[in-house]
Amino acid sequence: MGRFLILLLLPVFLACSSLKTPVPQPQEEFRGVWIATVANIDWPEHPADSWNKKQEDFLKILNFYNKLRFNAVLVQVRTAGDALYPSKLAPWSRYLTAKEGDPGNLPEDPLKWMIDETHKRGMEFHAWFNPYRSTFDMQTELLAPDHDFYQYPEWMVPYGKKYYYNPGIPEVRAHLVSVVSEVVARYNIDGVHFDDYFYPYRIQGEVFQDSTTYAVYGQPKQSLEDWRRSNISLLVKDTHTAIKELKPWVQFGISPFGVWRNESQDPRGSDTRAGQTNYDDLYADPLEWSQKGWIDYLAPQLYWSLDYPPAGHRKLIKWWSEKVPNTPLLIGNGAYKIRNNTDVAWKEKTELPEQLILSRNTKNVQGNIFFSARSLMQKNGDIARLLRNQVYTQTVFPPAISESGRAPLKRPGVQMKETRDFLYFSLTDPELKFQFAEIRISQEKQSRKRIRNGGKKIYLGELSSFRVPVKEIKGKKDLELVFTDRFRQKTKPVKIKRE
Repeated sequence: MGRFLILLLLPVFLACSSLKTPVPQPQEEFRGVWIATVANIDWPEHPADSWNKKQEDFLKILNFYNKLRFNAVLVQVRTAGDALYPSKLAPWSRYLTAKEGDPGNLPEDPLKWMIDETHKRGMEFHAWFNPYRSTFDMQTELLAPDHDFYQYPEWMVPYGKKYYYNPGIPEVRAHLVSVVSEVVARYNIDGVHFDDYFYPYRIQGEVFQDSTTYAVYGQPKQSLEDWRRSNISLLVKDTHTAIKELKPWVQFGISPFGVWRNESQDPRGSDTRAGQTNYDDLYADPLEWSQKGWIDYLAPQLYWSLDYPPAGHRKLIKWWSEKVPNTPLLIGNGAYKIRNNTDVAWKEKTELPEQLILSRNTKNVQGNIFFSARSLMQKNGDIARLLRNQVYTQTVFPPAISESGRAPLKRPGVQMKETRDFLYFSLTDPELKFQFAEIRISQEKQSRKRIRNGGKKIYLGELSSFRVPVKEIKGKKDLELVFTDRFRQKTKPVKIKRE
């Protein structure tokens, strides 16, 4: 952990730029987008759509962000005690199939299909779970008979207009870890992701009824608040342990609410005036998770504009960078607010790009995640073009995963055969295993005054051979291949000379 993003020394200045700040171009960067499925926010458009329509709509999202040179999607696979995949631990989600518990006429495993299509585009797939939300509303008659609401009613706590799992019950924690483990074991995912929903956001006049559970499981002299925080921390710890025992390369990250505590509550807190905080209202302590090494990255949701008075993005990114120096940071950006918020700063087309530039100029920040996918697809096309042309100007890999004791990645021998339509590549040592490859124009053949062009990424899945259409190389003769393994470690370039 604690690997810092290496930035090229020369910023890119583009003609007719509408950005006031020079744009540094990183050699490595995580570029992700959340694809929300709860209430069909992003996908599918309608749960009653045919599977073919759902596939088309998902591919539209992938292709849109692939064109913007993103390298990861975070897809919500568990919204409220349900599953967007066949599971022994949760019923089918009604947001996918229109009727909870009923797979309908799905001809294949939708999660496997989504993962495969994501990888085909050279992008990572992170499975996003909402662990504690049991229902999205009080319409429990819509739940399947095998939903946990009916199977384990003693686990449920009503709060506001939803039901939640009681985090203080040890069996709940074990069950939620099993839910994650099932997906990690069965699917070729690259990461597991939790969002900001732990104990529910506080509602005036409502009480989360867990006093009986606290009386049973609370430790002597442990306050209710500390006990609640320990429940969340135990879930984080146990989830991390389970993932690493199964597949140590699978990343585990969390996107907490953007404010840990206000400075008025704690001298270690941020100079903010947030109405609710992680520590005091959601009973989540990301600083502890970072200090204990239970997470691979944090992605605080800094959904405010740069200088928003109660909670400015600029102040908060600095605060998080300083407070979690040993954990890589990804910044959650509120793309959904563009031209859709009372804060007038979001009317400016440069607000989001300037936030991304600030991320690149902030120590320990390794990338960004946008909420949510439709924000740039259905409108704000001018901002999407600005991002592609001035911010995301090249294809890059996400930063390598820090693992102590791992040997440097060996550069493979590569044989190439060219036909009229394809370049065929094969590794001379099939024992070497790689996850992705990138084919690009040889760096030596490009002008020293320009940043190298990112190339085409190919998913290998540890195969020892692959092919690339000749038309995608555009007649270039001097090429390079760079390979990465499951831990995102990169080889040195392998030079290829076409005849």
